[in-house]
Amino acid sequence: MSIAAAVATDNRVTEIREFPEPEIPADAGLLKIEMTGVCGSDWPYYLKYPRAKGALILGHESVGRVEKLGRDAARKFGVREGDRVALEEYLPCGHCRYCRQQEFRLCDETDTLNREGTIRYGSTPAAVAPGLWGGFAQRQYLHPNSVFHRVPDSVPAELAAMALPLGNGVEWAVLQGKVKVGETVVIQGPGQQGLACVIAAKEAGAGAIIVTGLGTQSDARRLALAGRLGATHTIDVSRRDVLETVADITGGEMADLVLDCAAGGTETIISAIGLARKSGRIILGGWKFRDVPNFPSDTLVKRFLTVKGMRGHSFEAVEMGLGIIAGKRYPLHQMATHVFGLDEVDLALRTVGGEGEPDAIHCAIDPWR
Repeated sequence: MSIAAAVATDNRVTEIREFPEPEIPADAGLLKIEMTGVCGSDWPYYLKYPRAKGALILGHESVGRVEKLGRDAARKFGVREGDRVALEEYLPCGHCRYCRQQEFRLCDETDTLNREGTIRYGSTPAAVAPGLWGGFAQRQYLHPNSVFHRVPDSVPAELAAMALPLGNGVEWAVLQGKVKVGETVVIQGPGQQGLACVIAAKEAGAGAIIVTGLGTQSDARRLALAGRLGATHTIDVSRRDVLETVADITGGEMADLVLDCAAGGTETIISAIGLARKSGRIILGGWKFRDVPNFPSDTLVKRFLTVKGMRGHSFEAVEMGLGIIAGKRYPLHQMATHVFGLDEVDLALRTVGGEGEPDAIHCAIDPWR
């Protein structure tokens, strides 16, 4: 059996390649992929990783059925052949201080952002055997340290592929942001992560949920969807001053929690500091890829603010995200805007990067399409 995969062979270059079915050792397995989401981080990876690390299969939001399991893997994983699961991107050691707390993203064995030579799904070169390390393929290798979540058969694949983004929303807004019943939350950026934070804040019982976006046609549609997902107010920052508007909404109190989910410019970090009330909390989740000029650190002291950098999710957060999906309380199908075939991975990545199809929120790859 040969396995088709979309391989990023160079920056901004993808081609379909055939891989042989790997030998499955006793402690590993093979996943037959139903669908894999396209994460916002896949786009910057596509812009630099293939040339920097070598050809690789991108994609780490995989949902599918366990096709093969080694004897030891079946015992360790707690799943059987035929079970439907979602994979996390992390391949943690399982025994360090972070793994014991189920904080797999911080395990040195899989923390590619802080340590070279580590492995995780969607960013490991195909030259590392057996090569099938990404979700943009028909099948994916199940490493002995894979992290699984069971997915009900009733959940459509395009929604199950949002388990990790929704898990991020729960992690950022609830588990780390610690939003409480009745609190005011400001979410900067109405992309898939910002919308996931809207849902999580709504689930936690937030009072006012305020979402900000740009004056583009795409953001206008996303802000409208934010309202349908639970936002109480939306702000087009090109037409209204965000600090004045939030002050009006809150009677001058400002926000208990500010979540910066906007990518690109550093201006939203500065505005986040101004949007938080005294003793408020700020979660920074949007990558800027640059330093913040004239950072007002004294304001953090004066206003007794807590600022926390955030990425990824815990095991608990993904479980909660899957619970939200299975609960069918939100129009999540409106977030699942695009599904592409394996031969359209380049277009899918460019779409997530703002260069392809319009009005994208969450995109996914169906390798059998």
